[in-house]
Amino acid sequence: MTEPLFHFQTRWKEELVVTGSGGSFVLELPMGVLSACLPSEDEWMERAPEWARGLWPELRRELEAWCQAHKADLYIIATASVYPL
Repeated sequence: MTEPLFHFQTRWKEELVVTGSGGSFVLELPMGVLSACLPSEDEWMERAPEWARGLWPELRRELEAWCQAHKADLYIIATASVYPL
């Protein structure tokens, strides 16, 4: 099994901090029904941190695994927020 590229850490105000080799960014993590929101791949290429733009497929795969382990839903939404930490 390969080493994960990303580390996920929940943070107050419904945020999921994602850390990788190039830095960190924040995704939405609504808590009413625990779920993570990831921008669509096209939107990701426009709004993600530069170092993470080409890593959307890996991020989605690892985030899906994190969500499954934490009994959370994953939503791919074009308008989902992503911002640097």
